[in-house]
Amino acid sequence: MMPYSPRLRLLLLLLLLMMMMMVLLGECRERGARDRRWTGPVESQKHGTSLTKKPPDVTKSRKLKTEHLLRVDDHDFTMRPAFGGPAIPVGVDVQVESLDSISEVDMDFTMTLYLRHYWKDERLSFTSTTNKSMTFDGRLVKKIWVPDVFFVHSKRSFIHDTTTENIMLRVFPDGHVLYSLRVTVTAACNMDFSRFPLDSQTCSLELESYAYTDEDLMLYWKSGDESLSTDDKISLSQFLIQKFHTTSRLAFYSSTGWYNRLYINFTLRRHIFFFLLQTYFPATLMVMLSWVSFWIDRRAVPARVSLGITTVLTMSTIITGVNASMPRVSYIKAVDIYLWVSFVFVFLSVLEYAAVNYLTTVQERRDRKLRERVREQSLPCTCGMSHTRTMMLDGTYSEADTNSLAGYTEAPMVPEDEPEKQEHMVVHLSMSSDSTATKKKGLRALRIMQNTHAIDKYSRMIFPGSYIIFNLIYWCVYC
Repeated sequence: MMPYSPRLRLLLLLLLLMMMMMVLLGECRERGARDRRWTGPVESQKHGTSLTKKPPDVTKSRKLKTEHLLRVDDHDFTMRPAFGGPAIPVGVDVQVESLDSISEVDMDFTMTLYLRHYWKDERLSFTSTTNKSMTFDGRLVKKIWVPDVFFVHSKRSFIHDTTTENIMLRVFPDGHVLYSLRVTVTAACNMDFSRFPLDSQTCSLELESYAYTDEDLMLYWKSGDESLSTDDKISLSQFLIQKFHTTSRLAFYSSTGWYNRLYINFTLRRHIFFFLLQTYFPATLMVMLSWVSFWIDRRAVPARVSLGITTVLTMSTIITGVNASMPRVSYIKAVDIYLWVSFVFVFLSVLEYAAVNYLTTVQERRDRKLRERVREQSLPCTCGMSHTRTMMLDGTYSEADTNSLAGYTEAPMVPEDEPEKQEHMVVHLSMSSDSTATKKKGLRALRIMQNTHAIDKYSRMIFPGSYIIFNLIYWCVYC
C-alpha cells in the first residue's frame, strides 16, 4: 500500500474528533433533559407559595405501626389514667339485645347486651389533622388500660367470640376512648312468689369496678335514663316486660371501701292465661265433679266411693305438678291457697259420703231391731177385712215392693199405747179408682225421698255456695 499523505491523515483525525464531540454533545443534552425532568417540580415548589403546604397526616402513614402511633411502649398502662390524681370518670351505656330466659327454680335470668365504656386517656392521644378516630379490635385491649367492670351477683358470663372476640376499641385524637363488648350474663334475681302466678318480679343487673374505689374510678350513666336502650322485639313466653330503668348508688365493703355501682332494673309481669288453663280450670272442674256424688243414690257405694277417690287423686297430681316447677320456698304461694282449698272441698265430699253411709247403716240397724221386736210382740189385726191386705214398711223395701203399693191406702194399725210400734207404717192394700200414672208418680217421689239422706240435701247447696264465695274472695284479693 502506498503510505497516507500528511493531509489525508490530518483529515481523518479531524473527522474522528468531530464524531467524538457529537457523541459527547448528545450525552450532555440527554443528561440536561433528565435533570430538568426531576428538578422541575421541586423548583416550582420552591418558587410557589409556602403557605399552602400541609404537614403530612401521620394517621395515613404506612410506615408507622399502631404501637408507635399511640406510643403504647412509652407508657405504663398497668396504672389508670391520671394516676395519683382525682378519680377518672368512666361513662357507661347499655343496649339490651335480648332477655333470654327467666328461671323460677334457680331464681336467675339470662341477658345478652352491648356494654360500652367511655373515658379519656391522654396517653393514647395522637396527632391528626382530620380529627378522625381509629378503630381496633380486641388485640389492642390487652396492651392498654381498660376499666375493670364486672357484674355483681352474676353466676355465669362470657364474651361472644364468633367469629372473633366481639370487642371494639375506638380511640380519638384527643385521647377519648370508646370500649364496647358484647356479653351474655346470667345473674341472680331474688324473686317473691307469695302471689304466684299472679305476681310481678323486679330484677336487677349490677355493674361495679372490682379494684378501684370511688376515689380512683367514678362510674356513672353517660346519658342518664337514656343510657339504657332496648330492642322493641324483646319478648318472653311467660312474662310481659313492663319497663326498664337505671339507677346508681354507692356500695360499701368493710375491708376495701366504697364503690360506685350501676343498676339495670326491669319489671316483669307474669302471663296468667297459661296457669288458668293448666292449673285453675282443672282444679275447679275436679271440685265440681266431686259434687256429682251428692246426686247419686246413697246405696250406690261403688259409684260414690270411686268418684271421690278419683277426684282426690287428680287434685294430688295437680298439686304435685305445680310444685315440681317451683323452688322450695318456705312460705305459701297464691296458687297453693287455691289448690289446697280445692283439695279440701274434694276431700270433704268424700267425708260427706262416709258420714251418709255410716248414718244410713246405723238407721237400718235400728229399724231392723225395731221390726224384729214388733214381729215378736204382736202382729197387726186384719179381722173382717176380706178384700184388703196389710204390709209393713220400714224403709228397706225394694222397687218391686213399692210398685206393688199402687192402689192401696195407708193407715196406722199399731195401737196408740205402744209408741215403739208407731214408728212403723201399715198399709192397707185395697182397690182404688185413682189412675195408675198418678199413683206411680207419687210412689216414685216417695222412693227418692226415702233414698236421699238429709246430709246430701244440704251438701248440694252448702258446697257450691261456699266454693263460689271462696273464688270471689280469692280473685278480689290477688287480682
